[in-house]
Amino acid sequence: MAANFWTSSHCKQLLDPEDVDLVPAADRERGITPEEFRLIKIHMSFHIWRLAQQVKVRQRVVATAIAYFRRVYTRKSMSDYDPRLVAPTCLYLASKVEESTVQARLLVFYIKKMCSDDKYRFEIKDILEMEMKLLEALDYYLVVFHPYRPLLQLLQDAGITDLTQFAWGLVNDTYKMDLILIYPPYMIALACIYIASVLKDKDTTAWFEELRVDMNIVKNISMEILDFYDTYKIDPQRGIPEDKISPVMNKLPAKA
Repeated sequence: MAANFWTSSHCKQLLDPEDVDLVPAADRERGITPEEFRLIKIHMSFHIWRLAQQVKVRQRVVATAIAYFRRVYTRKSMSDYDPRLVAPTCLYLASKVEESTVQARLLVFYIKKMCSDDKYRFEIKDILEMEMKLLEALDYYLVVFHPYRPLLQLLQDAGITDLTQFAWGLVNDTYKMDLILIYPPYMIALACIYIASVLKDKDTTAWFEELRVDMNIVKNISMEILDFYDTYKIDPQRGIPEDKISPVMNKLPAKA
């Protein structure tokens, strides 16, 4: 695994925001709008998170799984790659990559326990078959760098480690967006620190000046995060309400 973000496949695959928000043609033909495309990704990110809670894996595994999930849909359509199957398969693949392996049969067991809707239920062979498709869709580039490590280092450097829990929560929420596909992880970490310091009345102006980072980018990421909260007002435990997400998910092809 690459030890340096700047020489990693993750860095080389960073995308422009407009490329991330592009709805694949097959999905547009099914009437899926850019807003609905985002809603499905948010909804399935929650699904991965809830499933991860059941199988008890580290936060890093969840973050990697969601990064895979979001990266897949910059290349493939939801009409061809059912997100209800892609989501648990991304968790399965991420658990192996992050050396915290979860057995496919355990995922199948908990999905059946969690989901009353048969459209979310799959067998072991479905996950194993989709894993091969995902590896191809990801071009076998499986390295993902996350903002968590730089966050802790930067908070220590700034002398504001009392903001760790708050800033960490903000980083967790960035995985409900596509930021990990667009920005270097340390910039996402800085944006979360910036938000935390402003909301908690910590004056970090001099510290940010010493860093000599592009504050326009930091502030832009910060605004994206705050706009997300204002726009979606999502229940942190339940995710998107069923009556809002069901009509969108029903636009996807029925499970074969």
